[in-house]
Amino acid sequence: MKSAAPQQSMPLARSEPQALPHPRAPVSAVVPCYRCADTIGASIASVATQSLPPHEVLLVDDCSGDGTLEALHELALHYPEGWIKVLGSPRNGGPSQARNIGWAHASQPYVAFLDADDTWAPAKLELQMAALRDDPGIALIAHRMDVRGRNAGPPSLRPPVRVRILGRKRMLLNNPFPTASVVLRRDLPFRFNENFRRVEDFLLWAQICFSGYRCAKINQTLASWHKANYGAGGLSGDLAAMHSAGKAVRRELLRQGLVTPTEHRIARVIGTVRRARRNLMMILREGAGRLHLHRPASRADSGRLT
Repeated sequence: MKSAAPQQSMPLARSEPQALPHPRAPVSAVVPCYRCADTIGASIASVATQSLPPHEVLLVDDCSGDGTLEALHELALHYPEGWIKVLGSPRNGGPSQARNIGWAHASQPYVAFLDADDTWAPAKLELQMAALRDDPGIALIAHRMDVRGRNAGPPSLRPPVRVRILGRKRMLLNNPFPTASVVLRRDLPFRFNENFRRVEDFLLWAQICFSGYRCAKINQTLASWHKANYGAGGLSGDLAAMHSAGKAVRRELLRQGLVTPTEHRIARVIGTVRRARRNLMMILREGAGRLHLHRPASRADSGRLT
């Protein structure tokens, strides 16, 4: 789907920029931004401190309407001129539209994705570019991610570093490629489907993999989420919406002829089992929480309360 034309506002006055290491990776880092003024600074700092930083960073404001666009221009002043390019969408179209706008403006052979509240570990791009040099046929390469507090520091490497090619059977299980872990070729004939507001990333990765392109994953945790995954706080509505979106993605892949009817049935069964498992985990978590709230105070507790 055609993305809305981006808008650019007037940049602010430039201050003394932070130096970046050289050389730089032939990568354009694309970051969709929506009301992210409180988190975007830490996310971009994790990009700037890469041992092999990207050639450019494209920040795409998704029509936040709250001063985020101005905050992005302010952030750009802290880095070398031209390294951060700020784009603004004329309407709120969701992360798919924002990523497509950034992708369309990318100048480098590879595009990496980062969300405005996630961070990268320092060796992320260096390890991914090394893997791409060793195997130029890889079209998409990702890695593991974890959930950690913002003050916990980046995850550590756990040698040996290995790269594994993932085939279509693996893609039928679940999404093995977290968005903030992905580096892919800019010239791939696919884009994020802007009709999808959930699971849009998995749809794109599946289209790439099921079309015969080589997709790989590094056995290292090289990026972090700083908020809980769906369901961690009992968000049943989110889980139900994610499950519904997953079904829509599977139907779309079947409609496009990228999976067979048999593969579609297998993926449906796997999705149903995974949903049942998530629901059970939520029930157990909520039950444990109620048990804790209604637990009689022990003598030690009573002593602390007096």
